Amino acid sequence: MLVSAKEMLNKAKAGKYAVGQFNINNLEWTKAILQTAQELNSPVILGVSEGAGKYMCGYTTIVGMVNGMINELGITVPVALHLDHGSYEHAKKCIEAGFSSVMFDGSHYAIEENIEKTKELVAICEEKGLSIEAEVGSIGGEEDGVVGAGEVADPKECKMIADLGVTMLAAGIGNIHGKYPENWAGLSFDTLDAIQQLTGDMPLVLHGGTGIPAEMIKKAISLGVSKINVNTECQLAFAAATRKYVEAGKDLQGKGFDPRKLLADGTQAIKDTVKEKMELFGSVNKA
Repeated sequence: MLVSAKEMLNKAKAGKYAVGQFNINNLEWTKAILQTAQELNSPVILGVSEGAGKYMCGYTTIVGMVNGMINELGITVPVALHLDHGSYEHAKKCIEAGFSSVMFDGSHYAIEENIEKTKELVAICEEKGLSIEAEVGSIGGEEDGVVGAGEVADPKECKMIADLGVTMLAAGIGNIHGKYPENWAGLSFDTLDAIQQLTGDMPLVLHGGTGIPAEMIKKAISLGVSKINVNTECQLAFAAATRKYVEAGKDLQGKGFDPRKLLADGTQAIKDTVKEKMELFGSVNKA
């Protein structure tokens, strides 16, 4: 059964560890992440971007697949199904489809409009027992075609949004989506510290977890980050392992072309990546 991310993140914040949000792109992705979470006894958040939602035939299809897998695989660790970087319209669609958590990204609106729309969605989520993530200060890099430069959020605006009753808050601290460029300046821990001081117990979210050095991740967790999003890293691992399989000519041997064989190494690579991240984030045995 899907759960809201609220309890797992409040526990993570209090326990100084973070829960990983791993974005799903298809059945293999979902299965690999759920199995790894169960094996490591870790809570987990499955993230779905609007683009991935469209690719996987819509939100009701995804809810059906995830619920079916939790049931069939005997998953007992807490699992939240979360809309990543959702628009106001898509947040509403996911709530209707049966997601247990949504992110409303109003960071591109003026702060007044961001507040107004966030407030409305908070009321709906509270009524249904769902968790909601809001964003202040856009995250850099590319997210489904939206490009930003790794901006830094205003801590006062963060407090305004946190006070609306959101479950968790994503704030730009110089992090970006995708691969980090050579000239990346690193995370702004001063900003993170200031946000944490103003928002108190609110679990903070770090987007663009791929490519941030381990010691920076650990420091961010010590400063109140309780949820870290990973997507690109799993995609790169999956692609590299699949390429290796094909380049070794394994798809030409026997029934090596069978998708169950063709995608097995890539799926294992996702599992290995998720395991590595859960160990780094400190969520192992926290279910």
